[in-house]
Amino acid sequence: MKAVQVEEAGGALTVVEKPIPDPGAGEVRVAVRACGICHSDAFVKDGTYPGIQYPRVPGHEVTGVVDAVGDGVTQWSEGQRVGVGWHGGHCFTCDACRAGDFVNCANAKVTGISFDGGYAEYMVAPAEAVAALPDALAFDEAAPLLCAGITTYNALRNADLSPGDLVAVQGIGGLGHLAVQYASMFGMEVAALSRGTDKEELAHELGADHFIDTTAHDPSEALQALGGARVILATAPNSKAISQLTGGVGRDGTLLIVAATGEPIEVSPMALIQGRRSVSGWPSGTPDDSEDTLDFSALTGIAPEIEVYDLEDAADAYDRMINNEARFRVVLQP
Repeated sequence: MKAVQVEEAGGALTVVEKPIPDPGAGEVRVAVRACGICHSDAFVKDGTYPGIQYPRVPGHEVTGVVDAVGDGVTQWSEGQRVGVGWHGGHCFTCDACRAGDFVNCANAKVTGISFDGGYAEYMVAPAEAVAALPDALAFDEAAPLLCAGITTYNALRNADLSPGDLVAVQGIGGLGHLAVQYASMFGMEVAALSRGTDKEELAHELGADHFIDTTAHDPSEALQALGGARVILATAPNSKAISQLTGGVGRDGTLLIVAATGEPIEVSPMALIQGRRSVSGWPSGTPDDSEDTLDFSALTGIAPEIEVYDLEDAADAYDRMINNEARFRVVLQP
């Protein structure tokens, strides 16, 4: 099969020929139809995630069809449409797993990091890492929902929101343009925050009720003028920009961060105390959460805006993603 792998930390994305992998006991082989390129793939490219063994095939936004199953696999069969996201399986034996908290499994695997991912024509994954893909979703549009989609959907649905609450989405990019759609479909009053006005029309088309140009207005003051946000979902990885949002959170509200920035943010303790505000974060979720995300997206017609590239062009496609040139998600097709 054809695959794209990183030979060593800091190495290039290289197109190679590899044997088609055979699924072991408890594993599923997926014939890949599409794989999204995520900013987190930089962990593999740059070697910044601990314990990666090279060479490694990245990719954790995978959609395809079950091609073969290993011994002991009963929940999946050949021909099923499936997806594989960030959460690449769990041990079932640690304290978290015994409590049903698979996200915090002490031995959790990560797709495209613990084992080869979806920058390939075929991949093998633990059976528990696989999610069912509704027929209503196209393979290429569904791929980013397995990371950008589940992350924003799961964060919002677990944020103690009620219909009509004001939700602000910071950054109308790969995550943010999906977050606006989910918040709108949840029945929220949605404010979109972005630098400049070039995304204003799009934000309203996606479901935003308000648009705030953060270069022309203080975002916290603008949100307070709307009554204060119950939740501000920070999706753009800019710590300085995120730090400026605390004052826009309403009483008992939350600054909820899903943007994986490595720099610290600054928060005024008095701002938290006086408004009973909080700062929190949210990871992606389990394959069950992926199925919920996919099903809700199919039901409501939510889809990402994507750019599609051939597998052989993965290096160029990755560069568009990492340089923030893509609008909004980049997807590879074998």
